[in-house]
Amino acid sequence: MSLKAVFTKHTLDFKFEAGTSRGVLTHKDSYFVKIFDHENPSVFGLGECSPLKGLSIDDRPDFDLQLLSICENFNTLDLEVYPWNLNIILDQVLDKTFPSIVFAFETAMLDLMNGGKRVVFNNAFAKADRKININGLVWMGNKDFMLKQIDEKLALGYDTIKMKVGAIDFKKECEILAYIRERYDENKINLRVDANGAFSIHEVFSKLQKLAEFKLHSIEQPIKQGSVDLMAELCQNTPIPIALDEELIGIREYTDKYKLLKKIMPQYIILKPTLLGGFQQCREWIENANRLKIGWWLTSALESNVGLNAITQFTAEFNNGMPQGLGTGQLFYNNIPSPLEISNGKIFHNTENAWDLGILEFLI
Repeated sequence: MSLKAVFTKHTLDFKFEAGTSRGVLTHKDSYFVKIFDHENPSVFGLGECSPLKGLSIDDRPDFDLQLLSICENFNTLDLEVYPWNLNIILDQVLDKTFPSIVFAFETAMLDLMNGGKRVVFNNAFAKADRKININGLVWMGNKDFMLKQIDEKLALGYDTIKMKVGAIDFKKECEILAYIRERYDENKINLRVDANGAFSIHEVFSKLQKLAEFKLHSIEQPIKQGSVDLMAELCQNTPIPIALDEELIGIREYTDKYKLLKKIMPQYIILKPTLLGGFQQCREWIENANRLKIGWWLTSALESNVGLNAITQFTAEFNNGMPQGLGTGQLFYNNIPSPLEISNGKIFHNTENAWDLGILEFLI
């Protein structure tokens, strides 16, 4: 056996203009890595690297060239992969400054070891024996657009709604939250909000106090990453549980993870394998969070169904009953057809649906 890696690019088109505090998204580039034994190329593992513009540390204009260079180097090493050496390859062969590429290679090698059938973790979810609770995501936009999304999510059976805040007028955002609470109290519907670091240091305390009126489950990243002392103060005095998201990006050493969490002591952390560098990195965050009694959940980061499938199977490795952030696969016109399906606020494998990779054109 000698492993080879090739990749291809696919642009995902949104069904609507997806607003965040960092701008509006209409499309997103994803790169798909195929890893196979050169003597048996028909059996392959598949992974996705899908950096987020303006957020991922490997969002750079020469990403294509860097991925090509990493694949070419990988192909010269005459590698074989087994469960015992996977993390050695990830740690010593791949460049940690490209977390989305590490995630793609890790996914593809796990898939290959499980027979190249898009089974990354051979657990109950992959076998269609488990469903996972997820939150319904409401994107930023004008008030009517956001209210329409909320009504749709509630009608689809979600009991946890996550709303992006920080881009439109704060008063209008509060009116939208009030609209939900007038119809459903906190015992019926959990409300999460995600500020993506949009609140300034001068207004964050007053905005948290106002948001607390709506009995929120949590708020993600109220201020920009990097203000560790202020974030620690917020987490100590907040009227709403705070979840760190962007704050975790770029921290790769196990001990540094522990130091950050112990310093800030957030109520929750949110784990995105594409941004953090794959599953082993997420396991380290989970271990540290558990030591400090900090809650956590996993979230996709606008990957196609390839990446979402891997993250969902990874989620099923844990007994975490909190609603996860795994509903983004429905956002695109031209997603990769897969067995993933969402119904009544849960994601699961529908065995009547199959993978169709026909729109991915690899050179080999």
